[in-house]
Amino acid sequence: MLPIKLLPAVLIPVLLAGSLASATSCVTKAQFTKNIGAVVTILPQAEFVKSVGGEKIESTVMVPSGANPHTYEPTASQMTAVSKAKIYAKVGSGIEFELVWLDKLIAVNKDMLMVDCSRGVTFLETADTNQHAATDPHIWMSPSNARIMVRNICDGLIQADPDNRAYYQQNRDTYLQKLAQLDQDIKSGLSGVTNRTFMTYHPAFGYFARDYDLTMLPIAAEGKEPTPAGLVQLIEQAREHNVKVVFASPQFNPESAEVIAGSIGGKVVYIDPLAGDYMANLRSLLNELVQAME
Repeated sequence: MLPIKLLPAVLIPVLLAGSLASATSCVTKAQFTKNIGAVVTILPQAEFVKSVGGEKIESTVMVPSGANPHTYEPTASQMTAVSKAKIYAKVGSGIEFELVWLDKLIAVNKDMLMVDCSRGVTFLETADTNQHAATDPHIWMSPSNARIMVRNICDGLIQADPDNRAYYQQNRDTYLQKLAQLDQDIKSGLSGVTNRTFMTYHPAFGYFARDYDLTMLPIAAEGKEPTPAGLVQLIEQAREHNVKVVFASPQFNPESAEVIAGSIGGKVVYIDPLAGDYMANLRSLLNELVQAME
């Protein structure tokens, strides 16, 4: 019988540590791979997805902060994220980035679940540069529309990951309550405003105006810069409605807004419809509107 050789005591802790490190590495990798790869088009959607998906998702935003969704082109790293994603939540309202890129993104990952955030939204019609009827794409700028979008996102996450249904539903309901409170706060904040007309360069606030009985005067209507005659008419409109603030978006040239504001003795205020902190952004819009329309 061969003699049994005992390991030196000093080696035992080392081997145990190695085994534990290996086990920990495996657990960490397993936990990481459980996360759902979720891609969205714009930053406000990222808040919706994170609020519902929580720690179960790994999110990617296609149009980053400060970028223009009318002209933005995805990077290589974003395309890689799309190729690995399990779900894509599109705005679905005709936002230009999706019109140009969505088919290409789907071609990169044909197994990716496509969630239409606009399903159930009542669209506003506008006109494009060729005077054809078109859909106002800025559906997220209405808390009531945001509630619809959040429900659609939750349904998609449940379809992609049914084992965590209860987790997603609980997170959804918590965020829906916050949106309901935001809606109520906006209604209360605007209740005492009598001059309910505001002017903005980019017509991103149509759904907000609809929901809260406001009138939006867009400068770049139909996606075009105003002509000199159009600028004169806009200045007259601003004076007629006692407009003192002209809103502008950081994604667009503010020159026309500045000309109008200078002519009426007013000022330009920037509001970003694509800001990442959705709740804070709409509260900021509310505060600016209340001050502007006094």
